[in-house]
Amino acid sequence: MRGKLLPLICLVVFLSACGSSSTTTIDMSDMSGMTGMTMSSSSVTHQHTSDALARFSLDSPHYLPNELSNLTILVQNKWNRPIEKFDLMHEKLMHLIVVSRDLSYFDHLHPNYAGAGRFDVQTSFPAGGYYQLIADFTPTGLGETVQSHWVTINGKAPKAIKLQPDKSLTKQVGDKEVTLAFDHLMAGMTLDMVFTFKQGTEKTPVTNLQPYLGSVGHIVAISEDGNEYVHVHPADPSATSGPSAAFKILFPKKGIYKIWGQFQQNNEVFIVPYVINVNL
Repeated sequence: MRGKLLPLICLVVFLSACGSSSTTTIDMSDMSGMTGMTMSSSSVTHQHTSDALARFSLDSPHYLPNELSNLTILVQNKWNRPIEKFDLMHEKLMHLIVVSRDLSYFDHLHPNYAGAGRFDVQTSFPAGGYYQLIADFTPTGLGETVQSHWVTINGKAPKAIKLQPDKSLTKQVGDKEVTLAFDHLMAGMTLDMVFTFKQGTEKTPVTNLQPYLGSVGHIVAISEDGNEYVHVHPADPSATSGPSAAFKILFPKKGIYKIWGQFQQNNEVFIVPYVINVNL
């Protein structure tokens, strides 16, 4: 899948995704440095280009780290008219993923729908530098749509952390041990991805996971260059408690990806990050 540059919108073979650079804040009139983003989702069997366009705006061009920001996303059709109806996806009308350029920072937000195609959310950014905003939504009748935009926050940016594939796919989160396993790591084909959860010093299998956004978990993966976004649903929607969580995922091209798994236990959401190298 490759993006094709057109005025105001990037079109890709499967789903729409649009990104751009800005020197101070989000500015839809400054489309310099636009890059295409492709999107893969194992839950969508007939992906297509959407006619929806997301316009991002912050209410100030001079935000500093940790300062509360008011973000508005206006979804319009190709005639610049508001799109008013959206389908629920993972119990929400829109998912907004926020990542730093080096993918060391991750946040998952759910903007409030104000009507007439407008979504609003408040957030803050931990440090100066570049951040990518990725809006994932489903206009009724148009299919799942992903569009992205870059924003620059003033202030000193931390030294970028180069992604390195994890030597071990077993991570410790609090008193939980979470292991990620794949049947293979080949790009361009669907593969099985399974998380296994154990807890405590005795490594007892976890059987009390709670549904998060309507399922056992929520998975996002982004390529090192920020151009590939992958969002998948559980392989078995009825499995919600553990001790394992299975997904099917397709990485559109080879390279290094960072994966964030989000799960819930005891009414608390926890995030497990992994860095992997996907081959041809």
